[in-house]
Amino acid sequence: MSQDDQKHKETRRQFLQTSALLMGGAAVPRMSWAQGAPAIITADSERPLAAQGLQLGDPRDNSLLVWSRSDRPARMIVEYSQDESFKKAQRFMGPYALDTSDFTARQLLTGLPAGREGFVRVTFQGLNNSRALSEPVVGRFTTLPCMESAGLGMWHSRHRLQDIRFQWGGDTAGQGWGINPSFGGMKIYESMRQRRPHFFIHSGDNIYADGPIKESVSAENGQLWTNIVTPEVSKVAETLDEFRGRYRYNLLDDNVRRFNAEVPQIWQWDDHEITNNWSDSKDLSADSRYTEKNVPLLTARGTRAFLDYAPMRPFDASESQRVYRQFCYGPLLEVFVLDMRSYRGPNSANLQTEASDATAFLGREQLDWLKRELSNSRAVWKIVAADMPIGLNVGDGKDATGQARWEAVANGNNGAPAGRELEFAELLRHLKRQKVRNVVWLTADVHYCAAHYYDPEKAAYKDFDGFWEFVSGPLNAGSFGPNTLDNTFGPQVVFYKAPPAGQANLSPFAGLQFFGEVNIDAGSAQLTVDLRDIDGQSVFSKTLSPKI
Repeated sequence: MSQDDQKHKETRRQFLQTSALLMGGAAVPRMSWAQGAPAIITADSERPLAAQGLQLGDPRDNSLLVWSRSDRPARMIVEYSQDESFKKAQRFMGPYALDTSDFTARQLLTGLPAGREGFVRVTFQGLNNSRALSEPVVGRFTTLPCMESAGLGMWHSRHRLQDIRFQWGGDTAGQGWGINPSFGGMKIYESMRQRRPHFFIHSGDNIYADGPIKESVSAENGQLWTNIVTPEVSKVAETLDEFRGRYRYNLLDDNVRRFNAEVPQIWQWDDHEITNNWSDSKDLSADSRYTEKNVPLLTARGTRAFLDYAPMRPFDASESQRVYRQFCYGPLLEVFVLDMRSYRGPNSANLQTEASDATAFLGREQLDWLKRELSNSRAVWKIVAADMPIGLNVGDGKDATGQARWEAVANGNNGAPAGRELEFAELLRHLKRQKVRNVVWLTADVHYCAAHYYDPEKAAYKDFDGFWEFVSGPLNAGSFGPNTLDNTFGPQVVFYKAPPAGQANLSPFAGLQFFGEVNIDAGSAQLTVDLRDIDGQSVFSKTLSPKI
């Protein structure tokens, strides 16, 4: 066992012991199928250890990806069953988990029955001559129907539609607010799990590679926040192992591991998987925290770590690192997952009047894909999962001339589309021309929750149909906001919840941690969005009826 995994084991044991003490000495309650990795306690020198549990990812086409990690060279073995006993389980000899992938491995399950509960069990077989097996890690999930060729009317005539529930959120372990055992860990994940969603979209900032985590941090109202700390999170991430260690850190949290064992996830990424506000204009020369100043090299290492730990299926050989993709869930729902990081031009004043490489945000290929697939979609609701909001001003300091530089789409000028706004004007105009209805945007990034209606009647640019954008997060990070708005596309703030004026970077103690939840009623096809707090209580709800 490596020193890193031994440290992981010891830290994890401390966390479990602390949690038990907080509950009067009782073990943390959990269902047997969500235990994660009992081998944390019972592993010996001969047996592999699945210390990070398992993750379920990218559910679509009656298939599901299963991810796990060994602590040493091993082969992944996955069993799938329709009952908890695994008496009639299908067994798959999965890939080898080697040091080249930090001993992570993934196996795709296909041919899963629609709308059914399933159970999965993962073990690792050691590659020494004893071929010892790890203790199993076990999870459960429920598949959703997916029938891309059937319209809503055809489906109603042959099938009983099911209600759909899914969640989204972003921003995990940011601003130094890490795993605090005395607080209950990242307990928003338990609040989400208890609501039994079919799947969850992580909107980005899965880690904060640029945010060191200290053993204790002063919080608001004189409170002291205490963190579990590992060597990899005690400084900014520069080496490949430090980037990977950020993901291993999050998986120390029992709430996260229970959630992962039950809820299939769809991951996006944003900037903090690499470093704050990274783009081609990022310059670390004056940042004394970094000894590695080459942003492209940090990007390569951070990308590799993300792909190692994301429960995400590779796209194909033509673009194996592609993050943007789509998921069909029957006639009621299709989800379009964007990548607003990989194809952007440099952060700038964002005021260019003509489209060019400098104004790219989605990039031409992704933009054309989104226009085409939204137009072709036959689903009632078309969800666009974006890692950044459209109309909020998100700054990135100033350039060498003192001009404001912008990190997201908006540029603060409130006028005709310019810079990155040009792509979105093209997209929104296209959707109006093609009569693409019922497009809803979901995002995170800004560390508060909000509901925005983009109203063409109140916008500087009017050639689009009105639409909703809902913002959630953070999941376990500092609370900020609210941001100012850019009126190019006429965003109207219908609701927001953020720290009081003059306060920022509030800890999870303040309770301003949020996730979003979407429920689609099979009978009426109405879509209801709730913004929920750290305890799962709704702080805002909006029901939308589909437009024909």
